[in-house]
Amino acid sequence: MSLLRVSWRNLWRNRRRTAITMSAIALNTLILITTYSLMGGFLKQTVRNVTQLATGEAQLHAPGYLSDRSLYKRIAHPRILLQALGEHSIGAAPRTYGYGLVSRGTKSAGALFQGVEPAMEAAAFELAGHLAQGTFLAPAARKGLVLGRKLAKSLNAEVGSEIVVLVQAADGSLGNDLFTVVGILGAVGEAIDRNAAMMHLDDFRQLFAMPEGIHEIAVNTRGRLPLDALVETLSRLAPGDEVRTWRRLLPTFSDMIELSGVSMSIFGAIFLIAAGLGVMNTMLMATYERAREFALQKALGATPWRIVRDVTFEAWLLACVATLFGTLAGLAASTILQTTGLNTASLAGETTISGVVFDPVWRADLTLRTVVWPVFMMWAVCVLAALYPAAMSARDMGSNLHFSHFLRAGPRSVCGTGRRRS
Repeated sequence: MSLLRVSWRNLWRNRRRTAITMSAIALNTLILITTYSLMGGFLKQTVRNVTQLATGEAQLHAPGYLSDRSLYKRIAHPRILLQALGEHSIGAAPRTYGYGLVSRGTKSAGALFQGVEPAMEAAAFELAGHLAQGTFLAPAARKGLVLGRKLAKSLNAEVGSEIVVLVQAADGSLGNDLFTVVGILGAVGEAIDRNAAMMHLDDFRQLFAMPEGIHEIAVNTRGRLPLDALVETLSRLAPGDEVRTWRRLLPTFSDMIELSGVSMSIFGAIFLIAAGLGVMNTMLMATYERAREFALQKALGATPWRIVRDVTFEAWLLACVATLFGTLAGLAASTILQTTGLNTASLAGETTISGVVFDPVWRADLTLRTVVWPVFMMWAVCVLAALYPAAMSARDMGSNLHFSHFLRAGPRSVCGTGRRRS
């Protein structure tokens, strides 16, 4: 308690210098907490867009399908596999894919047709609710079509528009039919926005003359299973099929997520170094002004380690008070950003990386780690920064021994006596 009281008094010997240093540490703490919360929210929302909308946490395909998307490379026994996934409480959506042309009036474009089971798709993923216009596909096949938003724009199509579809069927014939647009997707990703034309799985089978089989099973546990455990389960349930997680399906995007962590570490290091230099400067000035005080402590029996302890404790106390204010300000700012978000639509418009569209409303994700980690790191940096001036003060005690000796022996031991001079 005595050490705390003495250290607190020493900190405020120069109030202006201490206040400036505290303000700098508090500002750095505020910036770190707010930035880490924003970055955490950005990464969380981005991964959620990838795994919850359409791609899923992992996918199952027939061997070689991803390198050669042939109509004939299908998953064997999909019904048995879907039933097994359901028994393990793993959400799954079967999908089939085929290429063709869509046309409306004088407009036409290439499209990637996707046959889905609407009920299973809606149960496992959020894409069915991610519509800009209209509704998702009905539970029964009714020749309905859900278009990606850019594909719909290129066709000048709206909900209710009739679309002519022309494809190369699995039996070698040309498949064509008339579909009605029932919905237009919101922004999902570059590939889906430009090419996706979703229809009921039964409509797909009829159009492509493919009576059975599926090309893909996308699975989603909504974070209940780690990716490694999910891959192990899927490999055991489907030993003859290829299992790929979203990180392998989107390697560039996965690398971007990993690099974001490294970038944030560099960003945090810059602010921590700045705070540490400020504390080191403050403690150097303070210890320089107290050189005679340290010599007096030595004369009274203080050891160098005690000097080091006192100086570092003052630095830690300085950091504690400053981070308290910085943490309160960071919590307030992060809570506001978590609730209302930061709308970047007017500044950056629509942003995509590796074909993944980012939500323009950027929300923070306030967690215990985003608060505790900057505070503890700031404490550690401040204590480490104070070690140098503390060590200098303890070392310079040797040069001040003449002063301590003067205090112990009196002025005559240093200046001599008037008799000898004469």
